[in-house]
Amino acid sequence: MLPPSRRRRGGGGRPVLDRRLYLHLATWLGRWPAGKGLHVVGSYRRDLPAWDGRLRPAIAVDDGRGAVLSVPTRHVRAVRELARRPDRLLAGLPAAVGQPRWVGSDDVFRWTVAPAPLPEVGEWVRPTEPGLPGWLGLFDREVLVVRDADGNYLAGVAIKRHDAHGHELAVGTVPAARGRGLARRLVARAARRVLDEGAVPTYRHRRDNAASARVAEAAGFADRGWRSYGVYPP
Repeated sequence: MLPPSRRRRGGGGRPVLDRRLYLHLATWLGRWPAGKGLHVVGSYRRDLPAWDGRLRPAIAVDDGRGAVLSVPTRHVRAVRELARRPDRLLAGLPAAVGQPRWVGSDDVFRWTVAPAPLPEVGEWVRPTEPGLPGWLGLFDREVLVVRDADGNYLAGVAIKRHDAHGHELAVGTVPAARGRGLARRLVARAARRVLDEGAVPTYRHRRDNAASARVAEAAGFADRGWRSYGVYPP
């Protein structure tokens, strides 16, 4: 495995990714690296429940040079036809994978092998503990939360364990507690836990979500110009 803080360059001058990230993308999507252009591939994983028990019938990662778009094998032909019109791809993708009422999402895709050395905050608790927001209850393992002196929830982060090699972080802060730096410290601490578990931490957010982008940058998740898009339950 490559050392976490180092990246080599291949014969073509392109950086060679941390092995954990490479294995995560190859497992999660069904193929990696992408190569130039868009590559639509079939994967059995698109027919399996994701971390929250719901399907993700289309997932793509684009590294700025090329993209892998992973869909159920039976929909590969339809999606490849759709992909001939890139301007219509995201809007037409839900119908092309058999879920016309589902939604498409276009996100910034980030990862890190060196989380920011921010002071630790929060405690790891069961996601079913009273007083936590509903979205944390979707997770089946410990979540990291901050409470105030009265025990009220202020902020939390949870881990989407997509596979053995890549774990995605999700964070949320109540409006009254924003601006205190809680989210970035939670994300950095959770990222260190993911690395300790032998996986690479990833982070996705909508392109127009400036607040989430600031959290990611401050926690050590640089914007490398990568993109992730796909189809999600409404």
